Amino acid sequence: MRAVTTHEGRLEVADVADLQPGPGQILLDVTRCGICGSDLHARTHGDVTADALAEMGYDAFMRSGDSVVLGHEFVGTIAAYGPKTRRAWAKGTRMVALPMLGTREGVHLTGLSPKAPGAYAEQVLVSEAFAFPVPDSVPDDHAALVEPLAVAHHAVRRAQIGTREVAVVVGCGPIGLAVILMLKAAGVRTVVASDLSGARRDLAARCGADIVVDPRVTDPFDAYGKRRGHIRSATELFDLALGSMRGLRSVPLLPWARAMRLAERAGQVPQGPVVFECVGIPGMIDRMIADAPLRSRVLVVGVCMEPDQIRPAVAIGKEIDLRFVFGYDPAEFHETLQWIASGRVDPAPLVTGTVGLTGVAEAFDQLADAGEHAKILIDPSRG
Repeated sequence: MRAVTTHEGRLEVADVADLQPGPGQILLDVTRCGICGSDLHARTHGDVTADALAEMGYDAFMRSGDSVVLGHEFVGTIAAYGPKTRRAWAKGTRMVALPMLGTREGVHLTGLSPKAPGAYAEQVLVSEAFAFPVPDSVPDDHAALVEPLAVAHHAVRRAQIGTREVAVVVGCGPIGLAVILMLKAAGVRTVVASDLSGARRDLAARCGADIVVDPRVTDPFDAYGKRRGHIRSATELFDLALGSMRGLRSVPLLPWARAMRLAERAGQVPQGPVVFECVGIPGMIDRMIADAPLRSRVLVVGVCMEPDQIRPAVAIGKEIDLRFVFGYDPAEFHETLQWIASGRVDPAPLVTGTVGLTGVAEAFDQLADAGEHAKILIDPSRG
């Protein structure tokens, strides 16, 4: 079959061995596959990530010397079943699946391991247990976005954000735009989006961001106004502490310590916004810690595959909650599919281009430029 392979950082359209479904597997004819930012990073920084995952006990992540078929955001139709499958769906049924393939050698990451070829190809293998049929109302272009939107759904759930809290999304590439969509689907009322690209700021507005800023012109943490009571400096915190104690001690009928605890339970103690770092390059985590108001929650969603560093003293002094997110669970994946089918989430603004297999290399160049494109899809049937 025809596929796009990567080896030593080079992308090439090649004839590769036909796939045969093994026990518990389904063979899909790929109809669409999204190009993920992780694919761009893995092509050039896979060795660093492979070393990190090996420390965690997974030693089959792609390395530069491997020849790998990328692609983990996909939709396709059932072409064949392997042995020991339930065969619950008819051939030709459209399916999406979590990109984790169960094999005789263990479970491997589809499109990010030589042991589980991805969907930059005419066909891809999936685990039947991880597969879900696509409702008729969901077009292929939208079904291919279930996977990245599930990542965003998981990030929003990990953030534990309330509908009245402020969300600040830094970086409006595909994952940042997906986070905006899922924040609005979750009912968050104030979403600030920040990006250097004018085209991506326009897409952020289309995805539902309430305030969109160019960080060279407007600080995203000033864009929503001081009425939120977010504290930007240690001086503000010290002044607030002194003023509060003076006020509390002037009311003799209520013990001041008890009053402080009551204010805490009532949500009157200042907290910062919930920040979603969706850029994924060295220096961004430290930048968010430095720029965000005190007691902010910072969700690291962008995948940085290079070593990075932060200044713990700044994070400690500001009591920043730093949370990292990875992937999603099957329920989040399925729920994302249902939200798309119901219209609760409309991923249409994310799709900015479609190419055939021969156009993948050029698409990588366009996406690396961080210009007008968000998500470019691959249609293997295109010439």
